[in-house]
Amino acid sequence: MIRVLIAEDQVMILGALKALLELEGDIEVLAATKNGAEALKAALEVKPDIVITDIEMPEKTGLELAQDLKQQLPKTRVIIVTTFARAGYLRRAMESGVKGYLLKDAPSDELADAIRRVHAGGIVINPMLAAEAWSDQDPLTDRERQVLRLAHEGMTSHQIAEKLHLSEGTVRNYLSEAISKLGASNRVEAARMAREKGWL
Repeated sequence: MIRVLIAEDQVMILGALKALLELEGDIEVLAATKNGAEALKAALEVKPDIVITDIEMPEKTGLELAQDLKQQLPKTRVIIVTTFARAGYLRRAMESGVKGYLLKDAPSDELADAIRRVHAGGIVINPMLAAEAWSDQDPLTDRERQVLRLAHEGMTSHQIAEKLHLSEGTVRNYLSEAISKLGASNRVEAARMAREKGWL
């Protein structure tokens, strides 16, 4: 039996994924969680073989969840199921140790097949996205990405500095570097460009 945990913030999709996987005779859904923080807590308790997660979720993104699981539960494999067909996301997912990257518009039987293949030690990635991922390099550092993401959420430099325990000057430097690297005119444009590429 392949033991699976699902993390998805859209309740209807979470329910659909759970119902779909429960039809499979060799897959058991141990938990269905609504965000990355809940998923990590549940995963540490039930130690699933596979975690199915979206990328954009409150409290902890799917990529942050994958990084945490890689460190805390290295035997648990992660499959991303998302609407984001962006090479930057795939590249970051692979760097986070993700073993599968599927799009939500894929046929439903592909998910169960991917779970079996990843459980057996394989890697399952949308081939067109894989080719694209290696052609477009992400210029941002993790800290620049973090600061830019918070700026995109509407936080001021002061609020970002408080949240990340940095000085305001350091935050402004990170934002300035990110804006410069992306060739943007301001933080809003830089965040939009990075988001479109899947780098945020």
